[in-house]
Amino acid sequence: MKIQNGYLDLFKAAMADFKRSKIRTFLTSLGIMIGVLSVVLLIALGLGLKNYLAQQFESLGANLIIIFPGNISSSEEGGGLGNFGAGFAGGANFDEKDYTNLTRIQEADYVVPLFMKSSVIESEGERKLGYLMGSSEDSFKILNLEILEGEFFTKGDVLGRAKKAVLGESLATNLYEAPQDAVGKTIRVSDQRFKVMGVYKKKGDREQDNAAVVPYRTTFGTLNPDETFFTIYLGTRDEGDIEVVKEKAKEILLKRYETDDFTVTEQSELLSTINQIFNIVNGVLIAIGSISLLVGGIGIMNIMYATVTERTKEVGIRRAVGATERDILSQFLAEAVLLSVFGGLLGLILASFIVLGVRQFFPASINLLAVLISLFVSSGIGIFFGVFPARRAAKLPPIEAIRYE
Repeated sequence: MKIQNGYLDLFKAAMADFKRSKIRTFLTSLGIMIGVLSVVLLIALGLGLKNYLAQQFESLGANLIIIFPGNISSSEEGGGLGNFGAGFAGGANFDEKDYTNLTRIQEADYVVPLFMKSSVIESEGERKLGYLMGSSEDSFKILNLEILEGEFFTKGDVLGRAKKAVLGESLATNLYEAPQDAVGKTIRVSDQRFKVMGVYKKKGDREQDNAAVVPYRTTFGTLNPDETFFTIYLGTRDEGDIEVVKEKAKEILLKRYETDDFTVTEQSELLSTINQIFNIVNGVLIAIGSISLLVGGIGIMNIMYATVTERTKEVGIRRAVGATERDILSQFLAEAVLLSVFGGLLGLILASFIVLGVRQFFPASINLLAVLISLFVSSGIGIFFGVFPARRAAKLPPIEAIRYE
């Protein structure tokens, strides 16, 4: 019998063995499939989260400045990622005086305060969990909201503490049969009643789409007893004025607060900081998902080790007719690699279908890096965990192997 060592022959021999044990082949590859599926999905969802954040910030407009309580900015004095959580937990309590002072910045075309809280919103017997947003009439401009039905409230409504509200399309759809039916109806939030003046088009942001936006002064009292704002937006039409507005805003706020009590940042800086955080989180999640790959690799090693025992007599016969240790090693190693690649491809295909389904609701995506990682890792696991059983098969004494029962 002539022994051939070509890759094609190794492939044919491995496939022939797989066909004889279809269930074992699938179960052996299952661990790798789950591991690759986990890693690829985590990368896809991480990219989707970045895409989602980028879309939301882009929708706010290019020349937007955001003021947050606490120090979440990147600086040598201790800002950056380490203080991101602390920034939202403490810091300044912005009030109407801060808003009024900031409106004096000539280069700022818009100054918009924002108060927000999750609330149960009721109307006509329906109760839906949404968000109450107290803001000014300019919030619709700076957030690029477009009216779907009715109209937005005005500056006079803000000054007069009018009980008026503008609903996001998703909230209006949940409360009424059609969003257009919301106009003219009355909603109730914490025993406060508001007349719906309009409905704005869906933005793709869960909070905005499920929000009831009301004049910020109307929230003072029961809804916002401290009369404070979570954040303040500043907008300018001229990109060249961004740095000027930022510096003037800092000067104004420093008259009432300490440096670490607030952060003045533009949306590109904030998005960069958030992306750094999610890169770290995504890396940790991928590392956790990789445990599945390790378990799958150990499974392949165990099954291949058992396979060597089952095929001891076959190995002896091959050795007797001229196969070398290298031939046997290559045969079993090729089978381990093919099992890993097969599992990796199954995981990649399944992940692709899942991502296609998720994309209907969330901008998840599979990039070339995820594909290369999955194929490289699955192949590497086959080689790494296949070496031990393959070497054991190659080292079997031919005479004893032939006599094995």
